[in-house]
Amino acid sequence: MKLNTKCVQAGYTPKNGEPRQIPIVQSTTFKYDTSEDMGALFDLEASGYFYSRLQNPTCDMVAAKIAALEGGAAAMLTSSGQAANFFALFNICENGGHIVASSSIYGGTFNLISVTMAKMGIQTTFVSPDASEEELAAAFRPNTKALFGETIANPALTVLDIEKFAHVAHAHGVPLIVDNTFPTPVHCRPIEWGADIVTHSTTKYMDGHGSCVGGAIVDSGKFDWLAHADKFPGLCEPDESYHGIAYAKKFGQAGAFITKATAQLMRDFGCSQSPQSAFILNLGLESLHVRMARHAENGQAVAEFLSSSDKVSAVNFPGLRGNKYYPLFTKYLAEGACGVVSFELKGGREAAGKFMKALKVYAIETHVADARSCCLNPATSTHRQMSDEQLAAAGIPAGLIRLSCGLEDKEDLVADLKQALEAV
Repeated sequence: MKLNTKCVQAGYTPKNGEPRQIPIVQSTTFKYDTSEDMGALFDLEASGYFYSRLQNPTCDMVAAKIAALEGGAAAMLTSSGQAANFFALFNICENGGHIVASSSIYGGTFNLISVTMAKMGIQTTFVSPDASEEELAAAFRPNTKALFGETIANPALTVLDIEKFAHVAHAHGVPLIVDNTFPTPVHCRPIEWGADIVTHSTTKYMDGHGSCVGGAIVDSGKFDWLAHADKFPGLCEPDESYHGIAYAKKFGQAGAFITKATAQLMRDFGCSQSPQSAFILNLGLESLHVRMARHAENGQAVAEFLSSSDKVSAVNFPGLRGNKYYPLFTKYLAEGACGVVSFELKGGREAAGKFMKALKVYAIETHVADARSCCLNPATSTHRQMSDEQLAAAGIPAGLIRLSCGLEDKEDLVADLKQALEAV
C-alpha cells in the first residue's frame, strides 16, 4: 500500500463479521483458561494480552499503523511524547551511559536528558545541528549509547541532516534516534535516511485536533544490537528481572527493542496510552495525509507574507528559499514541512503584546500542530520570568512569536496577521 492508503487502512484488517472500525478494548485484564496459558504470556513464549499497562489490543493496532507509516518493524504507544523519548533513550542507556544530542530540540526534551536523566547517572553532550562529521565524532565517548535529534526542531525549526547524523552514529556503533513529530511520516520518513529509532508526540499532528496526549516509538528493526553487544548489555545479556531473557537473541533485530521497552520499561514505569486515546488517535491518523498538505501550504503562505512585512525583523521557516535550512528542506522534506512558523517582531515585548491582543483567528495557546491555528509569545507566557537580556542569551528574543497554522483558509490566516501587525 502507498502511504495515503496506509493512513486509512494499516494496522487493522477486520475478518468476516468483525467491526469495520478499530474496536476499543476498554479492559484492564484478560481471562485465560489455565495458569499455563497465562504463564506462557508472562514468559514471552506466546502472544496475547494479560494486563493493559503493558499491552492492549487497541493500542497495538494503532501502533502497527504508525510502524507501517514510518516503514518500521515494530512500534508501541506511550502516554506522551515525553514518555516516548524517555523510553527510547532509557531502553539502551543506564547509569554510567552517555548520549550525544542535537542542541536544537524541544525544551522539555532538553531538560529531560540534561537534568532528569543526569540524576540517573546518564550524561549528555549537546552538539550543534550544523556540526560537521568531525565535530559530531569528537562528542562521542566510549560509553556513548545513542545519537539523538529532531527532524524539524521545536521551536527553532532547524532541519536535521539525518544521513550525516546516521553515518556518524553507525561509525561509532550506536543507533540514531530521531523525533519526527513535526513533519510526520507523511513529509519525512527518517528510517529511509538511516535513522534506527523514530519517536513521536502523537499529541501533535497525528492526533491533529487537540484531543489526546500521547506518544509513539518505532523501531526500524535494522540496528544490529548483537554486533555491539558490549555497548548494549540490557538487550544482549539475560534480563534477570524477566526470566533471564536476552531480548536481542530471542527476538532478533526486528523485535528486541520494542519487546524490552514493553516488558521492562512499561512494566516498571506504566506510561501507557489508554485504549480510548488510541482510538481517537487513529481517527486523526486516517486523515493525516490530507491534513499535512494543508498545514504545510498554510505555513508556507504565512511565512512568505511575514517575510514581506517591514514590522518583522526575521522569519524562521525551512520552506523559505533564503532560509539557512532550505537545502536540507529540499532534500528531506520535498513534499512540505509543517504548519509551524516563528518570527521576530521589531519592537520586542511591547510590540508582541499588542500583536497578540489584536489577533482574531489565531488563539493564544501553548499547543501546536492543531487543526485550529494558535500562537505563543514566549516572553509574555512560558518564559515571562526572564528579562529581555536573559531571553536574548537563550536565543528567544522578546519579540519572538511562534505560530501554528491550522487548517483554515490561508487567506484568512494572512488577513488576521496583517490586521494584527497594523496594531503594532
